[in-house]
Amino acid sequence: MSISICQRTLIELLHGKGAHASPIASVQGIPAELAGRRLEGYPHSIFQILSHMNYWMDYEVQRMRGESPTYPAHATESWPTHSSPANETEWKQTVARFAALIDDLSKLAQSDTEFLNREVNATHAVHSQISSSVLAVLWQTAMHNSYHIGQIVLLRLLLNCWPAQAGDTW
Repeated sequence: MSISICQRTLIELLHGKGAHASPIASVQGIPAELAGRRLEGYPHSIFQILSHMNYWMDYEVQRMRGESPTYPAHATESWPTHSSPANETEWKQTVARFAALIDDLSKLAQSDTEFLNREVNATHAVHSQISSSVLAVLWQTAMHNSYHIGQIVLLRLLLNCWPAQAGDTW
């Protein structure tokens, strides 16, 4: 099966091609201590942002697969209450989960047109206000990731731990 230009572009954005930094490279190589550090004036740590992204990617993957995950009663439920991972192992598991979820999204993006056009089950009233085909949810998730990867990159720059190889080098 060949994939459309739209699908190929989506997959490239999920993995960070072109002008987008690689989301996976953007979270690799950060020590757990730095991932859990909160900077003055900013409400979340890198660990909290990545955990939040994992929460919503997992939620949307479940919906696209036809499941009905519980929508949180409050936005705070999609953020961890602690700013730091318990240890290096928890941080590495969070990063590995992120990479696995990106792969899940990429596999879904390679689906046939019939699947991509299928409406995703609404689990909250907000879903009836937006396009909810599998393809639309994939794009919405990619854009949510892009927003938060930008935050992570900024925090890494401020923490002096941004690797040059994670994005374009001019």
